[in-house]
Amino acid sequence: MLNVDLHCHSTASDGLLPPAEVVRRAASNGVDMLSLTDHDDLGGLPAARSVADELGMRFVNGVEISIEWGGLQVHIIGYAFAADDPALNDGLASIRSGRISRARRMATELETIGIGGCFDGAMRFAENPNLISRAHFARYLVESGVCKDVRSVFESYIVPGRPGYVDHRWATLEESVGWILGAGGVAAVAHPGRYKLSRPEMRLMLDDFKRCGGQAIEIVSGSHSAENVTVFSRLAREYGFLASCGSDFHGPGESYIDLGKLAPLPPDLTPVWEAFRP
Repeated sequence: MLNVDLHCHSTASDGLLPPAEVVRRAASNGVDMLSLTDHDDLGGLPAARSVADELGMRFVNGVEISIEWGGLQVHIIGYAFAADDPALNDGLASIRSGRISRARRMATELETIGIGGCFDGAMRFAENPNLISRAHFARYLVESGVCKDVRSVFESYIVPGRPGYVDHRWATLEESVGWILGAGGVAAVAHPGRYKLSRPEMRLMLDDFKRCGGQAIEIVSGSHSAENVTVFSRLAREYGFLASCGSDFHGPGESYIDLGKLAPLPPDLTPVWEAFRP
């Protein structure tokens, strides 16, 4: 059975390890097929592919696109696309623009509740300043002793309704799927179990996703429970979606699960990699 991990991050976005080190760690954990899916940026793909080729690992171009649906931030993963596609690259650039101004607004909001130095602190953790994110703020707040771990920071400060959360203009579902398909790729919904959607809302989102041309859904994820796997496997069968799997690895000690340590997909589902070009 193939060991496949199609969701992970590097320092090109909000991961802790450089792209080459992510690939080496995956290889040492027995991964046969890997996709690096940094947020809204393709900069880590060349280095990752080069190391994967050296190690004899199958590498798949990936990206995790930040979108807004129904007033919530949702993530759509693109796989096996042409990384030099102009429309995809222009679209991702449009999402990245404004991240620094958003970060300044987040820092201002946190300062109003007595937590200072957040912008400079978060920027120290962002190897790619244009992709400064909530994760970089979370690492600073852990370092400064505000919270014990990254997950606690998100829950207390930087999710909707909390004092450090600031909206940003993300892509639409239609835009993100269109960019991926236009570049010859496959579009998947990332970790659907993490979204605070009711069952009817989830169905509406999946209806829209399929209508736009979306083809897959992440079934086994580092952040999914066994119940999530059961629920989204059932929805994959109902909608005819391909099944994806990924650890959502960000770094040692900070992730739900390590690279390559996922449970297998349910055997009756069609794996998304069957749709990838050779």
